[in-house]
Amino acid sequence: MPEQVTEHNVYVGLGANLANPLTQLHSAVAALRQLPHSRLLAVSGFYGSKPMGPQDQPDYVNAVAKLATKLLPIELLDALQQIEQQHGRQRKAQRWGARTLDLDILLYANHTISSERLIVPHYGLTQREFVLYPLAEIAPQLQLPCGTSLQVLLSQVPLNGLEKLSNTCS
Repeated sequence: MPEQVTEHNVYVGLGANLANPLTQLHSAVAALRQLPHSRLLAVSGFYGSKPMGPQDQPDYVNAVAKLATKLLPIELLDALQQIEQQHGRQRKAQRWGARTLDLDILLYANHTISSERLIVPHYGLTQREFVLYPLAEIAPQLQLPCGTSLQVLLSQVPLNGLEKLSNTCS
């Protein structure tokens, strides 16, 4: 008898600040719709944010998507990195540098994962306004695996110049 593969709800952060970021995010959302063994359930609006790292780079456009997937965490990571590469992403040693597309697994069901390639919940999830506010738009009652509610985190993290853009995904 074949083993039943469980479907998990997953949240993915999207970000871009090069090569027309709005177009990059729209294209990334279309690619997420095509992921094998997965369904795109929701996408937040798009948000403009200041860069986290070096300030001599363009502002970012960010969003969060919710997927239901049967892919294992590493399989999903590989698929997301393939989408990044298809969008011209080049991985560099410099952290928080400019990029055509960044796709991060923020949450994978209620799992905690710590491996060489993947940390879930995403290590910056609890401090980044450009993740928390879009996430709250599509999952306002969400609780992290540690039990902290998204609403508590939102009360602790200011907007920091984050603004919702009018040209967003539907």
